[in-house]
Amino acid sequence: MRILHLTPTDGHADLVRSALGHAGTKDEWTVVESPFDGLVAADAGRFDLVLSTIPAWDVDALMALGSLRRRHPELPFLIVSEQASDAARTELFKAAGATECVPPSDPARVLEAMRRALDSRPDGRRQTHFENAAERLVMAVQEMSLARDLDRVMTVVRQAARRLTGADGATFILRAEDQCFYADEDAIAPLWKGRRFPMRECVSGWAMLNRQPAVMADIYADARVPHDAYRQTFVKSLVMVPIRALDPIGAIGIYWAETHEATTQEVKLLQALADTAAVALENVQVYAALEQRVRDRTAELEATNQELEAFSYAVSHDLRAPLRHITGFCDLLVKDCGDRLSEQGQHYLSRVQRATQRLGQLTEDLLALSRTTQAQVVKREVDLSRMAHEVIAQLQSATDMRALEARIAGGLLVRADPRLLKVVMENLLANAWKFTAHETLARIEVGSMEDDDGAPVYYVRDNGVGFDMAYASRLFGVFQRLHADGEFPGTGIGLATVQRVIHKHGGRIWAQAAPGEGATFCFTLP
Repeated sequence: MRILHLTPTDGHADLVRSALGHAGTKDEWTVVESPFDGLVAADAGRFDLVLSTIPAWDVDALMALGSLRRRHPELPFLIVSEQASDAARTELFKAAGATECVPPSDPARVLEAMRRALDSRPDGRRQTHFENAAERLVMAVQEMSLARDLDRVMTVVRQAARRLTGADGATFILRAEDQCFYADEDAIAPLWKGRRFPMRECVSGWAMLNRQPAVMADIYADARVPHDAYRQTFVKSLVMVPIRALDPIGAIGIYWAETHEATTQEVKLLQALADTAAVALENVQVYAALEQRVRDRTAELEATNQELEAFSYAVSHDLRAPLRHITGFCDLLVKDCGDRLSEQGQHYLSRVQRATQRLGQLTEDLLALSRTTQAQVVKREVDLSRMAHEVIAQLQSATDMRALEARIAGGLLVRADPRLLKVVMENLLANAWKFTAHETLARIEVGSMEDDDGAPVYYVRDNGVGFDMAYASRLFGVFQRLHADGEFPGTGIGLATVQRVIHKHGGRIWAQAAPGEGATFCFTLP
């Protein structure tokens, strides 16, 4: 039998074990001095019987014994005490979960009580232990499935190895060409963490080279063990299994401080853990490769974006001077020579002027897009309502004073970069103004609403020409326009700039529209 003995250091422990020895029983004892240590030991799930000689007057001990009983109801639980004949004391013992109470002075009664307790075990006792181990293995598998680096895999494995088998130590070994690297450990005393040994001179190397477990009840009776390396440790027995049987990449070892003959089930559980670790390690390599690819791809995209931004800035900046020259000479040509140009010549000149103006606007928009992309976001409280009023007033004063009904909600306070937010409102309201040009009464509305989570959503709505939502995916692309060039002016850069500003704030932007029914642009500012 495997007996967990809860006892203070008194004579009862020796008395009970001596009596059972004289009775001819051959048992494996684990002795702890307090019920709290007993809880830890019982969690290993390797015992057939719990025997306690804890005094009945120790209230804390009785409470801990009750916890042990609740956590391990399948374990028979005997209390050996001089107070076994006291009815009140016996009730206390049974309240703590004792199966039976017997005095230590009668070894025959103790032995008989143990036999009754073992006979009273449910038939599923051994299966319960297996199920507990299976549950622990499943938990380890789940934890390893979430591991994204080697350290996490090793932590899960070394902890699970001890929980599954109740061993006193566990090591995680990696193969480093012709050496065994003891990468991690979890043990009652130091082992070999951080050290390297030749493959053919250590047990882990034997397990990897032979692709099979090494099971040793007595390490000093086995020629595969380098005895000198083990004499400085607590190890008496061990099991070593390879990680990945076909082409081992490491090994998992478990060790006992007392002579222990590992069961077939313990070896199988440890091998199952190692097989799972092999998959987890392969996953870690895949994740690392994917993460590196993502980093490389991100770096490439950032470099490409920087090159594009630099190109856009250089082109637009360098175009300004020659454009000014073209515009200036066209103006001089009209002023000094306009009356001498034929009608056809004046037509050609007007087309050059319009093209120059369009190219000039495109250059300014490209510069604005470049500055927006490179700008740092400095948030503070901004009165969006006031900003909208100012932009509307600018639009009205800069163009024809056509009929406009502007509905701007008051109190729209947001946290944003005021300079960049001004770019957003100028572009959205300029679009609304532009696409309502054919309306007898233009209506432009600025307001807010709540999304499904109660967060504010701000919008700019108009009653203009709208657009077909089938083309909405093109809306925020650079140089993308949903209307003919001659129908409405524009370069197709404004909404791309707006989207970049909103994204730099961590928000979203989208649109809803229908042909002839206006458009609504919505955005968030977290």
